[in-house]
Amino acid sequence: MKQIIDIFKIEKKPHRGLMAFEWVVMGYLALTLLIVLFAYTKIENPESMIWGRARVVAMTAALWAVYRLVPCRFTMMVRVVAQISLLAWWYPDTYEINRLLPNLDHHFAAWEQALFGCQPALIFAARWPSVVVSELMSLGYAAYYPLIGVVVFAYFFRHYEEFTQCAFVIIASFFAYYIVFDVLPVVGPTFYYKAVGLDQIARGAFPALGDYFNHHQDCLPTPGYTDGLFYHLVEDAKAAGERPTAAFPSSHVGVSTVCMMLLWRVRSYRLCWCLMPIYVLLCLATVYIQAHYVIDALAGLVSGVALYHATMAAAKAWQHPSHTKHHS
Repeated sequence: MKQIIDIFKIEKKPHRGLMAFEWVVMGYLALTLLIVLFAYTKIENPESMIWGRARVVAMTAALWAVYRLVPCRFTMMVRVVAQISLLAWWYPDTYEINRLLPNLDHHFAAWEQALFGCQPALIFAARWPSVVVSELMSLGYAAYYPLIGVVVFAYFFRHYEEFTQCAFVIIASFFAYYIVFDVLPVVGPTFYYKAVGLDQIARGAFPALGDYFNHHQDCLPTPGYTDGLFYHLVEDAKAAGERPTAAFPSSHVGVSTVCMMLLWRVRSYRLCWCLMPIYVLLCLATVYIQAHYVIDALAGLVSGVALYHATMAAAKAWQHPSHTKHHS
């Protein structure tokens, strides 16, 4: 009961301005808005991208106003959840921006071949097509956003004093990946293999495709057991919002690594170990379902660790004593 009361208890010293995680959103919004304006005639539907950003600004301002009227943990949670919920909305824009550049998958597929002597994304599911393995992999991949949600709410209910810091680290990590995706047009095996043809890929032929993905968005179906519950969840998610973009590095691996490190930081060891099987499955699934090359997943792991430390340092800098008077 006390915890419920605390959620709605009015704060004595509420934060006055935008939170650090909201400034990250505004920064990415401004950066991509400039890109859209400079490339206005080359981008498809630039008006919708501009108005979409205007709506994000309006939503952020409205949620800030609500918090100022009723400054409590609940309204702060709404501010955080709203911005995290929009992270998937920002994703397709990386395609609209990076399609201005020629595709680079032929380089990544060639590097994969040179490192492993094969295409792991092509043979992983072929060697382990069983119902159990397939469904476990699809479960891991589908658990990406739920895993993030678990971490966010774990901080809200158990470590509220660091709740907005957690939100900053997650949101800043997402946008760091989105910036890379904006300038690095790599689509991943599911799109590249489909475009080139599996026979060509198996023979080690990796042609450059230029602007092919400007006009083609077909991808391979998820491999494995096609009648599984989690298989269909992954397929439905791909149908709803997948684009030929955002392959290198794997943000699925990177952000989930950040989330696991956030849990370890506050000594939520039990929850961390409970989520560990999901985390491992998720990392493996990125290659199994052919969303990523192995080098994408490895880069996601390394960059996730680096981003955790960088964003945590930035969060602490924001809460330097010179800023403490602005924080509750």
